[in-house]
Amino acid sequence: MTPESTLATGVAPDAARERIRATVLDVLGRIAPELDAAGLKADVELRSELDLDSMDFLNFVIGLHEAFGIDIPEADYRKLATLDHCVAYVAARTGA
Repeated sequence: MTPESTLATGVAPDAARERIRATVLDVLGRIAPELDAAGLKADVELRSELDLDSMDFLNFVIGLHEAFGIDIPEADYRKLATLDHCVAYVAARTGA
């Protein structure tokens, strides 16, 4: 890790991504209370894995917006398909 990698957030990249992942899982847990975070596959589509309908997914996007303070345009919704995609998207948008 270089000093430059912690300048933007003050947090090591791996730690920042783990914090993002935990927050994404928390938001998902509020939308889908039956979520088993330990059993969630990071590379499987969230909508099919958790049986989220379009309203659930919209509530998830709103939850991400509130949790991270980022705007997520509708054109970017497909970039939130999996847990890994969500973490990468939020990390890119927040500079983590």
